[in-house]
Formats: sequence, structure tokens, C-alpha cells
Amino acid sequence: MQTLVVATSNPGKVEEMQAYLDGLAWHLQLKPPQLEIEETGKTFAENACLKATQVARALGMWAIADDSGLEVAVLGGAPGLHSARYGKTDAERIARLLKALGDRSERAAQFACAIALARPDGTVALQAMGICPGTILDAPRGTGGFGYDPIFYVPEAGRTFAEMSPEQKHSLSHRGRAFAELLPQLAALSAAPL
Repeated sequence: MQTLVVATSNPGKVEEMQAYLDGLAWHLQLKPPQLEIEETGKTFAENACLKATQVARALGMWAIADDSGLEVAVLGGAPGLHSARYGKTDAERIARLLKALGDRSERAAQFACAIALARPDGTVALQAMGICPGTILDAPRGTGGFGYDPIFYVPEAGRTFAEMSPEQKHSLSHRGRAFAELLPQLAALSAAPL
């Protein structure tokens, strides 16, 4: 089984990624906490590549990273790369976004997720992108999920991320779609000699 370092300090993200990679010959491991990566990219893809390549080079191991966020069209793509830093708590982030939107009727948005896999020498081996289109509601609905999930409505499902079962969110989310694109490539890579 091949070890794959996840370029994050969040153990929850490792668990989530391991669920997507179930059945493949990759064992996920959290990056060392002292290894800090500054996200200086201008896009989600640039940040994912930056994190994966720097962790791979520092440790001499395969590494995977993702970067994701919420983009609201009428706000010029905000909060975008700053989605996690748009407030100190989920409630603050939601309140700030709803205030920024005010009573606008145009509320189209999308969650985007970029994933990058880097070889031990730091070169990028695979990349994938997943998009989940939706709309921002006027008020939160549902109790599941985290972040912007209670106000992100997915027309395809007829509910917010916070109202979905974990399995439904897993299949429809931006991260789920990015992994759906990545998995066939990763399976092919796993079958080849590394």
C-alpha cells in the first residue's frame, strides 16, 4: 500500500479523503503540523498544486491537496479563495455573505474544489476540478454539514447541503465531483509501477 500525505492539518479532511479513496491502494497520512504552506495562488488549482508540491518535496513522499471555496457571481466571485477566512465562525461567515447580498434577487453561486497530486520530487502528477452550481438562500436551512452548507441550495437535489444526507452530499458536492474526475486517473496511476 502506497502512503499519500494529505497537505492539511485537519484530521477530518484526511478521513473525508480516505472515504473517497476507499478500495484504492493508497493509505492517507496527515502532514506534520510544523510544515506550514502559505497559500499564495490566485486560483483554487494554483493553491492545491502549491500545497501538494511543497509537502511532497519537503517529505520526499507522494502528496495530495485540495483547495475549495464558495463563489457568488454577483459579488465578483467572493468570498472565493477567502471563503474560510470570511469570518471567524461559520455563523459570522454566513451573516457577512447574507449582508453582502442584501435583498438582491440574483443569488447564483457555485462551490469549487481543485485537487492536485504530486510525486515525491514535487512534480504534479494529477489534477482535477469539481464544481457544484447552486443558489444562496435568504436564510439558513438544515442542520447538517458545516460552513456555508445551510445557505447553499442545490436545485438538482431540491435542498441545501445542510439538508442532505452525508451520502447525497458526498456524491453531489464540488469535492465529490472533483474526486469522481480524479479517481479513474488515480486508479490507473496505482496500477502502474511508481
